[in-house]
Amino acid sequence: MACYDLTMSRASSRALKRPPVTAPSEPAGASSSFPELSVAIERERRRGRGAQSNDSGRFEAEARVAFDDGWQSLDELPPFKTTVAVDTARKVITRNDSPDIGFDRSINPYRGCEHGCVYCFARPTHAFLGLSPGLDFESKLFAKPDAPALLEKELAAQDYEPRMIAIGTNTDPYQPIERERKIMRGILEVLERASHPVGIVTKSALVTRDIDILSRMAKRNLAKVALSVTTLDPKLARTMEPRASTPTRRLEALRQLSEAGIPTTVMVAPVIPALNDSEIERILDAAAHAGVKEASYVLLRLPLEVRDLFREWLMANYPDRYRHVFTMIRDMRGGRDYDSQWGTRMKGTGPMAWMIGRRFEIACEKLGLNKRRSKLTTDHFARPKRSGQQLSLF
Repeated sequence: MACYDLTMSRASSRALKRPPVTAPSEPAGASSSFPELSVAIERERRRGRGAQSNDSGRFEAEARVAFDDGWQSLDELPPFKTTVAVDTARKVITRNDSPDIGFDRSINPYRGCEHGCVYCFARPTHAFLGLSPGLDFESKLFAKPDAPALLEKELAAQDYEPRMIAIGTNTDPYQPIERERKIMRGILEVLERASHPVGIVTKSALVTRDIDILSRMAKRNLAKVALSVTTLDPKLARTMEPRASTPTRRLEALRQLSEAGIPTTVMVAPVIPALNDSEIERILDAAAHAGVKEASYVLLRLPLEVRDLFREWLMANYPDRYRHVFTMIRDMRGGRDYDSQWGTRMKGTGPMAWMIGRRFEIACEKLGLNKRRSKLTTDHFARPKRSGQQLSLF
């Protein structure tokens, strides 16, 4: 007998939801209470995934809740498998005007990310596709195979003014499906031909595959790479970032990139109080020994659905730290779970946030990090020739 997949309004769906564990009382002085925990997906169905649940996106008028009809029919549900659909975008360069971000344009070759980092601030973007920021975000992916061609067309426009393009600021361009799709490599080939500067952020050692292109670009001040190293604990990394490269492989990737003459940055991101903040100095030390010259950090961000997904994950894996973690988060976010204000959203506020920042600065100073900042140039930019465009005689 099959299980029921009941469709109902969001308000009535809460009545059927049962938390996998009883949530402890809220931290003292909390300004807001959490909603009821979502139904966790059975462990075998989500093996190798980061999120515990798969709630409908916030824009959906109805929610679907799977529940057992008494015949153990939930056991028949298949595990979550990665699927990849084609994203038929008309443009590939995304613009932003955020005053606290050091770039005004970026490229995302993929939507969704199989790395499954539970804290990923990009998860809420899947709700715009009518999908869940939970397990859907890391299993229902979208690829942009036309991205290199679209990029070349945009760079060829007469009104295009070159500035550094950031890649990996939303979802990881070197996530596992890049091994076969090679969209990121195609993008780099276009950027190299146009002598256009690029800054890359990733958690994957796969970036070393493209050292040949990146090293050539770096010689002309056209490329730099940042790798996020959240922890040196392989167990914590596998639980929190289930399909990202191990910490050891990321450090090795930093070493290879540095030896190839490519400017590298280690990002201690995100810093999660009472979970990985004690590792700041050790991560920086390991990266400095790998040849890294620059470093940065970002405090944990919990916008929209990420808060509840992180809460579920914390309750499932580190229930003894739940109250402490959220008490400290709220201490650094003005009593809230998240503060999106420009200028403070990346670092937080208050004594605890100041202490983390000072520890980071002292460690960088001792290790000789951030003495010089690599700067990319647009001086070499050569606008691609548009299809059918007549070549100049002079």
